[in-house]
Amino acid sequence: MKSLFVADIRENQPVDSVFLVTAKNHGVTKGGSGYLTLKLADRSGEIEGKVWERAEDLGRGFEKNDFVRVRGQATLYQGKVQIRVQDISCVDEKGVMIEDFLPKSPYDADAMAGELMTILRATKNSHLRALAEAFFTDENFMDLFKRAPAGKTIHHPYLGGLLEHTLSLLRLILKVAENYRGINLDLLLIGGFLHDIGKVYEFSFDRAVEYTDRGQLLGHLVMEVELVSAKIKSLPDFPEELAVLVKHMLVSHHGSLEFGSPRLPQTLEAVILHYLDDLDGKIQSIQSLLEKEQGARWTSFHRAYGRNFYRGGGGENEDG
Repeated sequence: MKSLFVADIRENQPVDSVFLVTAKNHGVTKGGSGYLTLKLADRSGEIEGKVWERAEDLGRGFEKNDFVRVRGQATLYQGKVQIRVQDISCVDEKGVMIEDFLPKSPYDADAMAGELMTILRATKNSHLRALAEAFFTDENFMDLFKRAPAGKTIHHPYLGGLLEHTLSLLRLILKVAENYRGINLDLLLIGGFLHDIGKVYEFSFDRAVEYTDRGQLLGHLVMEVELVSAKIKSLPDFPEELAVLVKHMLVSHHGSLEFGSPRLPQTLEAVILHYLDDLDGKIQSIQSLLEKEQGARWTSFHRAYGRNFYRGGGGENEDG
C-alpha cells in the first residue's frame, strides 16, 4: 500500500512513491535538450512531474497509464508544488492496489446494492420487477455496476459512484412520489435504476477513468437502450407500450437536446426523473467542492456551473 499520496507532498520533500501516469509530454529546452512533463496521480489528486536529466532514456521505460515508481524532490514552481523527477521506472500492476489510485465511494458497495435490490423487488408491476431481476442475476453486469463511476469529472467520479448515485436517486423518487398524485411509481423506479447503466461500458476504470471506444462513439444513452432492449427480449410477454415508456425515460433523462437527449421528457415520470437526476448530480458535485476547499468563505470558480459557491463562516445553529 502507498505510504505517500499526492495530497501529502510538500515543498522540499523527498519523494519515493508509486503513481499512475495520466499524461506524458515531450518538450525541448531553449538549449535544445529534451525534457518530459508528466501528470502523476493517485486517489488523492494529481501533481506535475518534470524530468530534466536523462529524459529520453527514462522516457523509453514507461507510457501513459503505466504505474511507475518515482524518486525525486518536491519543488515549488509558480505557486504550485511539482516533482523534479530523478528516476522513474515501471511497476508491475499485480503489486498495485487500484484503490490507492482511484478514489472510491465512502459507502459499502454490497450494502448499497442490497438496498437498491430491496427497493426494486418491492415494485408491484411484475414485468418491471422481472426486468430489474434480469439485471440483478447478470453477475458480470452487477460486478461492473457496483464498481463503475457515474462520471469522469463532474459528479460521483469515483469507484462505486454510479451505484451511489443510482441509489440516492431511488431514495429521492420514493420521497417525491409521496407528494404528488398520478405517478407511476414502479415505472419511475425502474427508470431511476436503468437511467445510467450504459456507463458500465461507457467508461473503463481499471486504472484511470477513461472513455472506452464504444463510449466515445455511442454514449451511454444509446448503450443502455441496447442493454434494456436485450433484456426485454428475454422476458416473455413484456408489454410493448411499457417497453417504450421505459426506453423514453432513458433517452430523455438529460432533459434537453443540447445536453445530449435525442428526445425531451414527454411523460410525467420522465420529467421527474430528469430533474431528480440533475438535482442529485449537482448536489454531490457542489458538496465535493465545498469539502475539498475547507476554510475559505467562497469556493473556487466551478466551470461546469459557471459560479463560485458561498460557504460562509457562521455555525449551523447560529442565531440570526
